[in-house]
Amino acid sequence: MGKMEMIAARVAEGATVDFRPSGSSMVPLIRSGDLVTVAPVDPARLEVGDIVLARVAGTVYLHLVSALDPARGRVQISNNRGRVNGWTGRERVFGICVAVKGDHRPGAMAKSVAHEPNPQASDRAPSNDQ
Repeated sequence: MGKMEMIAARVAEGATVDFRPSGSSMVPLIRSGDLVTVAPVDPARLEVGDIVLARVAGTVYLHLVSALDPARGRVQISNNRGRVNGWTGRERVFGICVAVKGDHRPGAMAKSVAHEPNPQASDRAPSNDQ
């Protein structure tokens, strides 16, 4: 199990996790090595533009919600450079990015199902590519 898969599993279990993703696909929103905080999310509250931790076609990404299909219960995930990763079921959206480098993302915490960060859920090691 890779680093992103382990993080996704922890978030799916209810943990709020700090980690440092690698890669350039989310620049300038997230740069490689930036400390991000991801909290469990209520997928029904997602909006286009939210940064989420989601599994698409077997790969876990920290990418943007680029479209919603409520009738089918699915979410389209894309990077910040215009590449669409694909559609995934809302049950495969594990968390929402609530902070980048300590700066809270407006409105993100209201979509979280976490009430308080879990200090034991911190993981500051570099992760797999976004």
